[in-house]
Amino acid sequence: MCATCGCDAVTLTQAHDHPDHGRTVELQQKVLAHNDQVATRNRDWLARRGVFAVNLMSAPGSGKTTLLERTVRELGPELPVQVIEGDQDTVLDAERLRLAGCRAVQINTGAGCHLDAEMVARALVELDPLPGSVVVIENVGNLVCPALFDLGEAARVVLASVTEGADKPIKYPHMFRHADLVVVTKHDLLPYVDFEYHRFSRALKQVSPGTQMLELSAFTGEGMAGFYDWVTRHAAAGRRPLLPGPG
Repeated sequence: MCATCGCDAVTLTQAHDHPDHGRTVELQQKVLAHNDQVATRNRDWLARRGVFAVNLMSAPGSGKTTLLERTVRELGPELPVQVIEGDQDTVLDAERLRLAGCRAVQINTGAGCHLDAEMVARALVELDPLPGSVVVIENVGNLVCPALFDLGEAARVVLASVTEGADKPIKYPHMFRHADLVVVTKHDLLPYVDFEYHRFSRALKQVSPGTQMLELSAFTGEGMAGFYDWVTRHAAAGRRPLLPGPG
């Protein structure tokens, strides 16, 4: 079991010291295998509908919701953006995004530290995303467990703010290794913090040499054009006709 939340997302390296490690690993494999089956159904349905789905992950406070608010306001008129919002509690972020002008469905995980494919499947039915649009799944703030759970997304975007330090990729390699895009946020705070881009970039290349990196400030708008271009290009690549919903 995960030591922080009690979920079944234990890693194999953690399990080998447990006296019942055989049963623990078997349980983990069953949990993840079922999750992957549901994720495949989510992915197939989203692809057939021509919806580009992004799993947006980061530590708490990296600026996921602020990035989405600006994206909805500025990209939304050109490309509809809808959000599945994951938090342990409250609907605060979903309300912020609705005020920004998008459709948003809230998932509260309670004690859980991540979203899973079943949760996303239910949220997709409620959200009913527009054909040819973008769905961003804002995961629970956590750099560990969310990396293990496929949600059916077409791409994974990981945020890391300049306030967090330049060593995040090597401290949390699984999260960054499987990212399609890494976004360094809060660039406007760079004069006030001890953050070295070259150290972060070197650490990312060490963990995931092919992963693209962008730098931006969702507060000032600096660098946002590059993010919009990335989203628009990937959304255009997979548009297909509408088919019935998941499940």
